[in-house]
Amino acid sequence: MTPVSRRPAVLVTQPIHRSASAKMVSAGLEVTDLASPVPLTSDEIVQRLGEAQALVCQLTDRVDEHVLSQPGLRVVATVSAGMDHIDLEAARVHGVHVVNTPDVLTEATADLTFALLMAVARRITESDALIRSGGFHGWKLLDELMGADIAGATLGIVGMGRIGQAVGRRAAAFGMSVLYHSRRPRTDLPAQLEARHAPLSELLKSSDFVSLHAPLTEDTHHIIDARALAMMQPHAYLINTSRGPLIDEAALAEALVAGRIAGAALDVFEHEPRVHPVLLERTERVVLTAHAGSATARTRERMSHLAVDGLLRALAAQPAA
Repeated sequence: MTPVSRRPAVLVTQPIHRSASAKMVSAGLEVTDLASPVPLTSDEIVQRLGEAQALVCQLTDRVDEHVLSQPGLRVVATVSAGMDHIDLEAARVHGVHVVNTPDVLTEATADLTFALLMAVARRITESDALIRSGGFHGWKLLDELMGADIAGATLGIVGMGRIGQAVGRRAAAFGMSVLYHSRRPRTDLPAQLEARHAPLSELLKSSDFVSLHAPLTEDTHHIIDARALAMMQPHAYLINTSRGPLIDEAALAEALVAGRIAGAALDVFEHEPRVHPVLLERTERVVLTAHAGSATARTRERMSHLAVDGLLRALAAQPAA
């Protein structure tokens, strides 16, 4: 008797775009969509994985050795650019192919970066709160919510990959000078992007705004610590739309309270979703958003499809288990 071949199975941890799920079904996959409203631990993933050959996860799920050592697992697709929630060394050891979505969120994240820069510089959230509280009594020359100039200011970009370059283009359009720091000077930058490579210390000392766009690695963890914050100018602002642990959040809170820097605008946090209480309490020159760099309808849909397309290619390229 000829054995009946089973369709490849995929486990989806948290909700993705419905049309991307439908694409997997149309491709002949047996899809189990947990639609979990919260991130899953590795134990929870293993409990539900069964004999699935593929896993679709998100950056808040924990995909470690326990998950990656499951005998049937062949592909992990994460609907995110970052992969620090996945044990990549364990994936290599166990022969699990990992797919992410690195390029699709570049422009959306750069847009939010510049929105945060403008919001904290011009104190937009504070002004909005003032009006809503009934505290606005008309225009006056010496406004208590005086902001900082953007045109003519210097922007320091830490990490000059795709998103860093996209932020640099926006800065140039606003008449800003751009410094950048990366492991080595980028010789492949577009000619129209007038940015100068600088050591991190020089960038911190010279910039009116410092924007972080580096990946999270052992070298970049707490790249902005108490020592780095002490190098920044008292009127400077720090923006982070990359990875929360790039900043020592306790040191940032202390620097803000002491007035060592002017303010901060953060979309990501060191111990996300928890935020340092000082940052939550401080409304003056501090703007916080909820990890929304890629949060546009078109970008999130494209991320879902990019992850699924990569998963389908990887499954097709590998022999069945």
